[in-house]
Amino acid sequence: MTQQRTGIVSRSLDTIERVGNKLPHPITLFFIFAMMVIIFSAIFSAMDIRVEDPLNEGEILTVKNLLSAEGIQYMFTSAVDNFTGFAPLGTVLVTMLGIGIAERSGLISTLLRGLATSVPKQLLTATLVFAGIMSSMAADAGYVVLTPLGAVLFAALGRHPLAGLAAAFAGVSAGYSANLLLTSLDPLLGSLTQQAAATYDPVYAETMNYAMNYYFMVVSVFVLTLVGTYVTDKIVEPRLGTYQGGIQQEEVEKLKPAEKKGLIGAGIAFVLTCALLALLIVPEWGPMRGPEGEIINSPFFTSLVPIILIIFLIPGLVYGIITKSIKTDKDVADQMSDTMATMGAYIVLAFAAGQFVAYFNETNMGIILAIKGAEFIESTGFTGIPLILTFMVVVAFINLFIGSASAKWAIMAPIFVPMMMHLGYSPELTQAAYRIADSTTNIITPLMPYFAIVIAFAQKYDKKVGIGTLIATMLPYAIAFSIIWVIMLIIWLLLGIDLGPGSPLYYTR
Repeated sequence: MTQQRTGIVSRSLDTIERVGNKLPHPITLFFIFAMMVIIFSAIFSAMDIRVEDPLNEGEILTVKNLLSAEGIQYMFTSAVDNFTGFAPLGTVLVTMLGIGIAERSGLISTLLRGLATSVPKQLLTATLVFAGIMSSMAADAGYVVLTPLGAVLFAALGRHPLAGLAAAFAGVSAGYSANLLLTSLDPLLGSLTQQAAATYDPVYAETMNYAMNYYFMVVSVFVLTLVGTYVTDKIVEPRLGTYQGGIQQEEVEKLKPAEKKGLIGAGIAFVLTCALLALLIVPEWGPMRGPEGEIINSPFFTSLVPIILIIFLIPGLVYGIITKSIKTDKDVADQMSDTMATMGAYIVLAFAAGQFVAYFNETNMGIILAIKGAEFIESTGFTGIPLILTFMVVVAFINLFIGSASAKWAIMAPIFVPMMMHLGYSPELTQAAYRIADSTTNIITPLMPYFAIVIAFAQKYDKKVGIGTLIATMLPYAIAFSIIWVIMLIIWLLLGIDLGPGSPLYYTR
């Protein structure tokens, strides 16, 4: 029976891998979707599909034909603006300037290594999971730093190295959306959510901020840390059994004196930076407060992108200066330039996605599809928690084939955000549900970019490890994280707690 189940799982995974590998590159996908919008705009315009404008009573929305003379003029004259106006483009590039300095100066890797090597043995598993979750502040650093380190630390303590690798991988990948800090993912997804919400209610969209899921994600860090620890210690490691691979235990590299000094200096710089930023908003005279002293709807919360830049940049500079990885301003410029050089593929993706999103909005197809879809859902009586759970299942399934969180959300947000708003659910809630479903299945899809690298790390301890082995090891984490995170979201809904600063669960005009 076990062999039969393994065979079914392997065949299913092989099918997923085959289908996923046949999909075009995300850049190509967006160009294809843009062409489909152009063609369908002509078809739906000819069919005279229309809906009542939800914001302007008595006004009718129709599909604009992009193959008309006016539509063709729009596509040519707006191409540059569609690219430069693509909401996540500037936010990602600006935040990555600060994160790039923190990463390339060595601060992030040293911080992760120091955290994982300085805790008591009893807390090692929890620390690995926690550090993995927090590593999303440095984009993909956790995959290449923490995952192999987890295996080394477990081996050094006589525990199964693959259990340490699994614990770190679960935190880094399945817990990617959670963090105690705002990361580059928050403005990246938030800008797409805000842009999609603006097609339905521009006034509401102006009140949104990039910290819209912050409260929920902070609590998620501690919940997922506990769940990941339990799964590792009670399910994964006992299943792996006693390690008999014969690999000599490796000496875990301790932090050097210069690295310790660098971390202390970076910590002091971080505290001082946060204190100075707090002076902009906390006092009643704070210059970044809103009208009449408002905090939530204030310039501070609409300026989170440069604030994230500063919070990562200054500690990264201090660490680099102390450890001599930054000696002159040329080093800073080079590190920022190197970071931007890695963003080439994203910039091309932004051009393609910008055209698709702009065409979708210009034709009114997004809002019309959202209203028609919402009306259909209402007619079936399928709303509330079952609707949200169904949406999450769809996202999780798509994530098995398209790994990029931003690429999927650029496709799905223009449809699902307005649809959920029409049904009374806030864009903030839709984004939170998306982030949960997108994260939890990362560790069980062979198409995730770092999946092959994790297999390579694992094969150092067991040459027989392949896709099926890693999937079987990580599946308990995916299931446990999904169940607990969904339960947590349901409890949040029942209690009616805001998901973030000024970010309600339900949408009201």
